[in-house]
Amino acid sequence: MKRLMLTAALVLMAGPLSADDGAYFWVVGNRATQKCDIVTSNPVIYGLDGYNHGYWFGDGPYRSRDDAKLARSTISACPKLDPDDDK
Repeated sequence: MKRLMLTAALVLMAGPLSADDGAYFWVVGNRATQKCDIVTSNPVIYGLDGYNHGYWFGDGPYRSRDDAKLARSTISACPKLDPDDDK
């Protein structure tokens, strides 16, 4: 009986841990394209003007791609996207 209760307790504790898949999203300003991208890894930001590659700003992390898209639409440095653009 103790083994069953211990197993049930472990299953209940592991449930919420497995629901979090660890996927995060960041909104970044891409210097090369002069657009804002959504990436799934923590970006390295080069804020100095001498760099003409990489990212110049980053915002996040966000728990879902939809949250990141909403954030991208509110960032003034990001150009407005077409509604059909799902990038």
